Amino acid sequence: MEEESNPIKDYLFEYIEKSEIIPKLIVEKKFDQIIEDITKNCYDHILSMEEEDEAVGVFATGLLHYLLTNALITSQRKVEYGGNELDIVVPGIKTLEKDSKKTLLICIPKSSDITIINEKISKLEKIQSEKENIWLVLSKDMPTGKKSFILSKDNNTFSKIIFEIAQFTNVHGTNKFKILRI
Repeated sequence: MEEESNPIKDYLFEYIEKSEIIPKLIVEKKFDQIIEDITKNCYDHILSMEEEDEAVGVFATGLLHYLLTNALITSQRKVEYGGNELDIVVPGIKTLEKDSKKTLLICIPKSSDITIINEKISKLEKIQSEKENIWLVLSKDMPTGKKSFILSKDNNTFSKIIFEIAQFTNVHGTNKFKILRI
């Protein structure tokens, strides 16, 4: 399935391609520093391209997919399941069907409307019985009752997401490669 071009993702990947430091940080597995570098250098421009929540959502999705691939963490993204589009499933739908304890659903709502976010959470809870295995990526901090990562220029907790996903996959035995020793 070929994904249509998106100016935010194009800008993000162009920045990554031109960067001299990102390849070094990938080799050193310093994913938090990669996120911090990209956020510092791309965030303001990306916000100028689209409404904030949409821009942050597209930015987070593209960046997370890139980092999961480089961290060798098995995942599926934009998966249709049970009538819902799931943003990111770690490691994947087959594991979710077999053992929800070993599956992480990462929701990137592209909204800061708490009603919309709670509706998404409610739908995900029907799919993922392990409520603590539903994580959110948001543009600002808000009370959701879920583990949340904030992607913003100032309060950027998103930089820890790869470390925490790797920790989850190592603890739950879903990371076949055990690349990130935590």
